[in-house]
Amino acid sequence: MKKIYGCHSETPALKNLDPSGLKPFRMTVWLLAFIVLFSSPQVASAELRIVMDRGVVEPMPIAVTPFYSSGGQNQEMAVKLPQIISSNLDGSGLFKPVNPQAFVQDTESINRDGVRFGEWRATGAQAMVTGSVTRNSDGRARVEFRLWDVFSQKQIIGMAYMTSDDNWRRIGHIISDEIYKRLTGEQGYFDTRIVYISEHGPPQRRIKRLAIMDQDGENHRYLTDGRALVLTPRFSPVTQQITYMSYERNKARVYLYNIDTGRHEVLGDFPGMSFSPRFSPDGRKVVMSIAKNGNSDVYEMELASRKLRRITQNSAIDTAPSYAPDGKRIVFESDRGGSQQLYVMNNDGSGLHRITFGKGRYANPVWSPRGDLIAFTRMYQKKFYIGVIRPDGSGERLITNAYHVEGPSWSPNGRVLTYFKERPVGARGEMRQAKLYTIDITGYNERWLQTPRDGSDPAWSPLNP
Repeated sequence: MKKIYGCHSETPALKNLDPSGLKPFRMTVWLLAFIVLFSSPQVASAELRIVMDRGVVEPMPIAVTPFYSSGGQNQEMAVKLPQIISSNLDGSGLFKPVNPQAFVQDTESINRDGVRFGEWRATGAQAMVTGSVTRNSDGRARVEFRLWDVFSQKQIIGMAYMTSDDNWRRIGHIISDEIYKRLTGEQGYFDTRIVYISEHGPPQRRIKRLAIMDQDGENHRYLTDGRALVLTPRFSPVTQQITYMSYERNKARVYLYNIDTGRHEVLGDFPGMSFSPRFSPDGRKVVMSIAKNGNSDVYEMELASRKLRRITQNSAIDTAPSYAPDGKRIVFESDRGGSQQLYVMNNDGSGLHRITFGKGRYANPVWSPRGDLIAFTRMYQKKFYIGVIRPDGSGERLITNAYHVEGPSWSPNGRVLTYFKERPVGARGEMRQAKLYTIDITGYNERWLQTPRDGSDPAWSPLNP
């Protein structure tokens, strides 16, 4: 066996909150990953791939079988891990898990006799996942999985992970990412989290709290208590921090929140409002809007020194800035041309030019991690749209619409967007309902992301460290 270390360190320390959501604790997890090269020539020749160059992709049928275990404390993990993997792959819209009722071998048979590929082809499966959960002498679980090409009868990849029992859900996400990567050629996005604004109550007294969860809605917890209004949370790309706007003590200011410790601090106590923050790609700076004397411009702050630099200087409203992945350019919204539109400039304010010219107004721009697209909200004829456009202003495409849809945020692989939809409810439409959704950038596979209460302003994390 050949050990590899890359995506996941040998002994990373994960931090979480206890069930009360108030006190931090440290959960140490060992994720010792290694490729299982039992048949390396076959692994190298397997070429099963999903082609994703069309607007709608036909999902690949894949069989995710229960994992083998010797029983005892391994059994629950052996059953639930494949369920997590199957749910993740199905949720991407690129895979269609085979109904377990159609399985032609049970776990014991696969472990004893190997995969009977001829019989599995009859189920329609093109790919297949098998695995096992065993126990090491030190008490840690050893989770192994293998991905097979059913038609060529070859192993595509095999990996194993050493972990504590508390981390089985994350192991499922990591395995899902490996399968996704091998079959699509793109980085996965399942081992991630989403921070958002949890809200409830009447429109005049709406309670808004900062909340965080895994990308599939599990491990949900609140980060703030709701006493102060919070908006526009954004993840750091390199640290366990969130930046957001809060109305603590009735003043709108940008804050930093440390997910590990629960500590939050004001980023800058400026004379006017500060809002719409977003981290730079290297995590060393935050770009934001600061309002002075009724006018808002784009500013950049170095986090280490708290040095502030003004980037735009215009009498118009400049806000909602977002960096390109290389940090060299910034997209933002402005009404300097007479209506709310999107502009791109260099990070020093030079080379500024408008990129949207369609009917209606444009807002909430956010640059894709790939750098090829900018997502936005468009408002036209009393309707809201989520769309994407190239940084040069070409190729605008609207991918979803609703009574009110806003706040797009990219998955770390740039393949999926999350956002929220809001609609009036009640006998006279006096109440409001806000829900989170995800969608493929083709406009295919829109899905509701369930949360305990209403949700808005979602922001996707990078892959978990």
